[in-house]
Amino acid sequence: MAKRSGAKEEHKVWGNVFDPFTQKTVYKLITQGHFEGLQSPISIGKEANIFSALRKDGSKIMAKIYRLETCDFNRMYDYIKSDVRFSHIKKGKRNIVFLWVQREYRNLMKARKAGVNVPIPIAFSNNVLVLEFIGENEIIAPKLKDSEVKDKKAFFDKIVLNMKKLHKVGLVHADLSAFNILNNNQNPVFIDFSQTTTIEDPRAAEYLERDVRNIATYFRKIGLDVDEKKTKEKIIKN
Repeated sequence: MAKRSGAKEEHKVWGNVFDPFTQKTVYKLITQGHFEGLQSPISIGKEANIFSALRKDGSKIMAKIYRLETCDFNRMYDYIKSDVRFSHIKKGKRNIVFLWVQREYRNLMKARKAGVNVPIPIAFSNNVLVLEFIGENEIIAPKLKDSEVKDKKAFFDKIVLNMKKLHKVGLVHADLSAFNILNNNQNPVFIDFSQTTTIEDPRAAEYLERDVRNIATYFRKIGLDVDEKKTKEKIIKN
């Protein structure tokens, strides 16, 4: 386990995200009492790695750490620039990453308040986001693409309901798929909210259609008859 004393070589092995600045950010969050130390990688991604982290009471949370040097900054900027909530974008790669993390935290907060099934956002600092651990018996819930859905129609309907709740508070996930939904005891949990944007975004309708298409395509693959047009109408209907 990587604790406050640090295990720098071990950090380097864990996805090459632990540059000195990131280590300081992690230790700051530890000092603030959000967790005691990082445990092990949960997910290794192109732009961010997710680690389990241990709290004082023995429970687990998750730390999502964005890389500061290898993120796709142009893609990030392309999503943020049309978001009216972030019109104060400052130049610089790090500033974009920090806004990206702040954006994900704010999106999760808003989604959670709207009753959308998402991990509870706990804290953020610079390029690190701290989240609720989703799973049980210290095992992370599987992604939808890697899990068995017992009642396809019921699971699909739950996804649509969560998309509707999100839309009702003026948000579109913009990256929803079987990769970004966890199957937690046959209940969908939406994750990865950094791309989520407002319905005022000029491309919001395009993003929503893509989300619907991704979900419909997956459920058709596993044997459910899905009408994309009707599904979208359910989501946007008041």
